[in-house]
Amino acid sequence: MQITLKLFASLSHYLPKHANRNEFQVELAEGSTTSQVIEQQQLPIKSIHLVLLNGHFITPEKRDITVLKENDALALCPPVAGG
Repeated sequence: MQITLKLFASLSHYLPKHANRNEFQVELAEGSTTSQVIEQQQLPIKSIHLVLLNGHFITPEKRDITVLKENDALALCPPVAGG
């Protein structure tokens, strides 16, 4: 199955060369979870603060059990500071 993975801010350093702006398509096995995508893409888990699946926040404790479906959009954001 295929999903869209979106990486924001400092996570954009992990975008592949073929990425369209801040997003790219990822091929996954059926039943893959949000945590498995992060691991598969070799993203630094400590740098991921906000996980959105189709615009809905996924809490850290649900990332291991939230299963993705075909054409889902998974957005990952690092912690943001400022003021």
